Amino acid sequence: MPPLAPGCPRCPTPVARVGEGGRWACPDHGPVRPLWRPETPSYDGFVAHLDQAGGFPTYLPWPLSPGWAVTDFAVVGDERGATATLTCVSGPSELDGPVDLLVVAEEAGVGLGARCAGTPGDDPGIDADAGPPAARLRIGSQPVPLWPVSSWETSSAGPVGEWDRSVVVGEAAGRWLWLVLRPASAILLLHEEWLLRDVSGLGMALVEVPFGGPHGTW
Repeated sequence: MPPLAPGCPRCPTPVARVGEGGRWACPDHGPVRPLWRPETPSYDGFVAHLDQAGGFPTYLPWPLSPGWAVTDFAVVGDERGATATLTCVSGPSELDGPVDLLVVAEEAGVGLGARCAGTPGDDPGIDADAGPPAARLRIGSQPVPLWPVSSWETSSAGPVGEWDRSVVVGEAAGRWLWLVLRPASAILLLHEEWLLRDVSGLGMALVEVPFGGPHGTW
């Protein structure tokens, strides 16, 4: 079964075991629970991912539209359990051409969603639950409102950088739920009542899920 390689959930830096307890640490962020990610997406790698995640939910849009595939996935955790999962699906859209959609479910303070979104800090901050939601989706029968989060970097002179993605955040099962879409205009796809499904218990139906293609950018 293809191995999942360890890294830092907050940055691309590899991690190493340190100290007598053998905990993982990042040179830039200190002690972390490592992020486990395959070199290439595959069915066998996804089985390893679900095993590593244990009972922590892994969400995919369901069903995947024709021409879409799972292009990346990751889980944050160690022997104490998982604290976050990520999936990326990529495919064509009529208005925006190729689209990447990242879905991150995480406990507070992990920082994986913020890394994918390009936002400072580890959590969404005051943007989440501020004003009316920008979109809604469903997980099973449960509606999940999503609020926009700015992905602009800021300086004393104002926003800097390129607005290349849209980010929305909500809450599902007591955890942060981040959706990051590239290009930014692909946010309009969420107006079509997307359904997310926790595929951790899907079983043999996963055989029908297509894997492959270049990794999404995060």
